[in-house]
Amino acid sequence: MEARLRLMSRPAAGHLVIAGLLASLVLAGCGSSEAVKQVTAEDRFKHAKALFDDKEYLEAISEFNVITVQDQGSAFAADAQFYLAESRFMRGEYLLSAFEYNVLRRSYPASPRLPESQYKIALSYYNLSPGWPLDQQYTKKAIDEFQSFVEYFPKNSLVPDADAKIKELNGRLAGKEYQTARLYSTMEYYRAALMSYEEVIEKYHDTEFAPLAFQGKIELLISRNHYREAGTEIDRFLTRYPNSVLKSRMESLKQTADGQIAAGHNVDSNAPPKPILPAEAPQP
Repeated sequence: MEARLRLMSRPAAGHLVIAGLLASLVLAGCGSSEAVKQVTAEDRFKHAKALFDDKEYLEAISEFNVITVQDQGSAFAADAQFYLAESRFMRGEYLLSAFEYNVLRRSYPASPRLPESQYKIALSYYNLSPGWPLDQQYTKKAIDEFQSFVEYFPKNSLVPDADAKIKELNGRLAGKEYQTARLYSTMEYYRAALMSYEEVIEKYHDTEFAPLAFQGKIELLISRNHYREAGTEIDRFLTRYPNSVLKSRMESLKQTADGQIAAGHNVDSNAPPKPILPAEAPQP
């Protein structure tokens, strides 16, 4: 009888042990949840900022992300979004940094971080901009964003730097178009070459490539016996760039064009100019 009672009590004792363990786990879980809840947005931001200051950018990104998701309405959300973008920028992740700065621009338009964020959007694209032989889509984006910065924050101390970078980036676009014109000319797509030269002259008139584009256009016109048009372009060049290092070259080309006109070339229908070929040309 006693043995039977002992056999019956063993499962009951086991159930008691299991129940005790479950109760302990529940209490531990509750304690852990309370500890998590006690981490405020301010505490998390201070921790994330310390990671950022220590250049632990990947860990900082994780912490700033938590704030932007869980504490969007807190006083630290805008700064967390800014430093999230800064962390991406410092890691050289410029597409991601541009995206994150743009989130701040859209979500926190009253933030005092807005001017710097606008500038950093532009700077992110600037850092992605390649040399002029390559595709220039990021160059154009950087110019647009720098121009927006100058327009919306004209008194900001970074405006002179933005202006300088706009000029530099326009130079890259001008160089790209100028080399395209030269390539068209070499391939004998003369009309396309003239159009590209003219785009450099008008759109990028304040770059080093504009005078060179004038020269290329004028020499191409003369080579095709378009002397009168060449003479007009030379006069246009001398008016726009009276002190250019190319002045003597232009004056020499002017003499050539005037001499050919005086000799009766390219004047009447009996001496037609060499044709300028159609503009259709493959992309370089």
